Amino acid sequence: MRRLYLLALLPLVTALGGCNFVVLDPTGDIAAQQRDLLVISTALMLLIIIPVMALTIFFAWKYRASNKDARYEPEWSHSTQMELVIWAAPLLIVICLGALTWMGTHLLDPYRPLDRIAAGEPVPDSVTPLDVEVVALDWKWLFIYPDQGIATVNDLVAPVGRPIRFRITSSSVMNAFYIPTLAGMIYAMPAMRTELHAVANTPVDTRGFSSNYSGAGFSGMYFRFRALDEAGFESWVAEAKASPEPLTRQAYLDLEKPSENVPARHFADVDPTLFDAILNLCVEPGKMCMHEMMAIDAKGGLGIESASNVLPLTYDKYARRGTVFGGTAGFVVGICTPEELANALALTATAPVSRASSAPVHGAGMALPAFTLPALSRPLSFLTPTRLPPDEALSGPRRPSNS
Repeated sequence: MRRLYLLALLPLVTALGGCNFVVLDPTGDIAAQQRDLLVISTALMLLIIIPVMALTIFFAWKYRASNKDARYEPEWSHSTQMELVIWAAPLLIVICLGALTWMGTHLLDPYRPLDRIAAGEPVPDSVTPLDVEVVALDWKWLFIYPDQGIATVNDLVAPVGRPIRFRITSSSVMNAFYIPTLAGMIYAMPAMRTELHAVANTPVDTRGFSSNYSGAGFSGMYFRFRALDEAGFESWVAEAKASPEPLTRQAYLDLEKPSENVPARHFADVDPTLFDAILNLCVEPGKMCMHEMMAIDAKGGLGIESASNVLPLTYDKYARRGTVFGGTAGFVVGICTPEELANALALTATAPVSRASSAPVHGAGMALPAFTLPALSRPLSFLTPTRLPPDEALSGPRRPSNS
């Protein structure tokens, strides 16, 4: 019988053999605090769960039908002492969990700059955080080091004992940036920037990944993370700077195309405005940036000046990039009543509209784009106000007869 029990436990032991307890064995102070929060919260909840489970088994055994010596009180209905224990113990645990959650929410806020490297070891005044700009691509990770002037794909390196400040965004769909041994998970979203502060306290060679499903290549969306000493980090930076590949905007557009299981790559001579262009959805040449459109809207909008903006702000990852889903660029041909627009198009069938400039609008208050149109039967109403005769002003405009 005992052998059967051991055989029944064998699949469980085999399954647990593939587990990786990296979350419970972190190398970063933030991850260590999160582990402590997880362990303490679990222990507090077990203070209720274990006694309840144990007493359930005890009462089922003690008051079984075959135990004639068990105490029998069919008229029993209330016990003040039992009510006090039943309600007081969970209430105290909920209060403790609430206090831990409140403190953890503020102290472990991913946007909060670090004030310590480890317990009892504050961040020295002479130490500046390492800035890393993170872009989630399909299906790989791009890391830009603005101060070092380098960029990498699926290869993240940081010095031990130096705070890291991540600025995170995505090129298309939402992902989740996660290095279990370093810090908690935070989402990467297009046209939005999230932040994460962390520090590696000991050398480590592990991996990070996306913990939010993002498409066909999601299962291979891993990257290598290493924490090296200062000399090792500087050596790695020098190796990356020796790369012959520059990361220009065009190189980024090529890199952004979906690909799976991408090996590590290094880039030197990185465009310093690239990350902001990715964040504002305007890497393509001539495309209006999101912050430019927001500034224009804050001043009252574009109005008629937007007629020469040939690339709309609406973001389509594959638009006008040579794919089967990419549409052609368009522009505004008229702002008028349907009848006036139809009349203008009929008159310009043999004389196409000539535009002074097709460059996108980059600010408010610009001059009206120069349009050259043949003479119309009457001026367009949006340019020249038309005064109606008294009878039409009262009864409305007359419709032309079919004759």
